[in-house]
Amino acid sequence: MPTAIAMVATWLLCWSATATILLLLLAFMVNFFRDPERDTPKGEGLFVSPADGKVIRAELTDDGHYRVDIFMNVFNVHVNRAPMAGRISHIAYTRGSIINAAHKDAGEHNERNLFEQQADAGPVVRYTQIAGLIARRIISYVAVGDQVKAGQRIGMIRFGSRVNCELPAGFALKVKVGDMVSAGLTVLAELDTAKQQPGGKDDEQA
Repeated sequence: MPTAIAMVATWLLCWSATATILLLLLAFMVNFFRDPERDTPKGEGLFVSPADGKVIRAELTDDGHYRVDIFMNVFNVHVNRAPMAGRISHIAYTRGSIINAAHKDAGEHNERNLFEQQADAGPVVRYTQIAGLIARRIISYVAVGDQVKAGQRIGMIRFGSRVNCELPAGFALKVKVGDMVSAGLTVLAELDTAKQQPGGKDDEQA
């Protein structure tokens, strides 16, 4: 609103150059803070993307977990969404330094907000909002103990940033590095629910 008022004022004062700059800034801010509705896919074992952006990591780590990291540029929607239905069991906010969010070490050094969620489908999943180089600020919409639905808005990160996801064994990745994904829409991984039930394959091998 202040930007819009300033733009109108400068336009009325015939400060054309300043008014044009403010108009471009206003257009950028409106685009950045857009928050479209999303029709999240239904499925008990689906892990949907918590962020819009580009997959920059999708792999099985040495400790047996899956990692999917998503980089958001300034033109992506920056509202983040819960990847599965479940209860928020832990949130850990950490102040940090300033590293480009695309850098592999940004998740260890930048301002970040870790969510740990006990999914209704069984596993505990983790996803971390990581602020970027410009105007760092992470905003949360949920608290520990909240029950969330898959695709529900859980917060946002202002300007360039990323979200790192950590999934336990039992999931199958559905994306690869370079894929473009959308929060609440794109399925990043799918849980083999048969292995999570008594009598499933894991039990048969026990």
